[in-house]
Amino acid sequence: MSHLNNTTKQRRFKHLTEMERYQIEILLKEKKKSKEIAVILGKHRRTIEREIARGTVQMLNSDLTYTFRYCADVGHRKYLENGQNKGAGLKIGHDHKLARHIEKRIIQDRYSPDAVIGEIRAKGLEFKTSICTKTLYNYIDKEVFANITNKDLPIKRHKKKGRYHRVRVALKNLKGTSIEQRPKHIENREEYGHWEMDCVVGGKGDSGAVLLVLTERKSREEIIRKMPSRTQSSVKQELDRLERRYGKRFSQKFKTITVDNGPEFLNSSELEGSIIKQGEIRVKVYYAHPYSSGERGSNENGNRLIRRFIPKGTDISNYTAQEIKRIEHWMNNYPRKIHGYKTAKEMAA
Repeated sequence: MSHLNNTTKQRRFKHLTEMERYQIEILLKEKKKSKEIAVILGKHRRTIEREIARGTVQMLNSDLTYTFRYCADVGHRKYLENGQNKGAGLKIGHDHKLARHIEKRIIQDRYSPDAVIGEIRAKGLEFKTSICTKTLYNYIDKEVFANITNKDLPIKRHKKKGRYHRVRVALKNLKGTSIEQRPKHIENREEYGHWEMDCVVGGKGDSGAVLLVLTERKSREEIIRKMPSRTQSSVKQELDRLERRYGKRFSQKFKTITVDNGPEFLNSSELEGSIIKQGEIRVKVYYAHPYSSGERGSNENGNRLIRRFIPKGTDISNYTAQEIKRIEHWMNNYPRKIHGYKTAKEMAA
């Protein structure tokens, strides 16, 4: 079963009708759960859950005790009242085509609200209504959409609190070349071919399967490979495969790679040494300062996108190579604000 698409194909982005609310009331009396009702009605589970919460009222029993029960009449009346209160003042109005597009992009395609609006403007997609990112966030906060809540957003804006910083062991690298010696022009991100590399660990930490992630600094192109373990030998094997794949073009595609001081990257000669031309360097590797993830900022941002599909604590061994490839494809075709909502694939072309 696919980890990426198993919940999206069945979704229908339509509001509940009055008749469907009566069906919900009957099914609840039959002890059906919200998940079962969603399947029966062909709706998203959260749509059913929101409706049950909206239409649930406290009722007095004959023995003078109280129970909470869903009432279709109450649910439908509140729905109509909400529509009257919200509908007239909304810019999106009756632009159902735009609403469906937004719901598909956020729920099915996992876009952020900003990426949705940015793509519409960058590609010149035509709808009756034009809204900005802030307005879209406000609509989601107010539950204007039938199928979108804040839970569907990859990153919800919150008030700033104490920041969390990832802590990993940084070993002192005596042989590798420091980022301080990396050519200064690489900072400008004007030349393609300069990469950042990191490992994304799963639920079993360093002992289980991990992802090797390479991010190209100019385009933000991503290369993601599943490895059996977070070790130097696994990293070398993947770089060897890339060198065989690209052959003579390898040195053009990979001019430099910047890594942190994790144990899987410490042997620079193994990472740099060519397997095709013995004794020659295939790519120059530079090492960031310990505890300075900002020196690989593109890599870190890319890893956050991966977490939309593989949450922290998830066992990466459960994901197939095909599913990992699908995540890589999604990332390379995702509209990026920093590129004027062009994709990494477009920027790398």
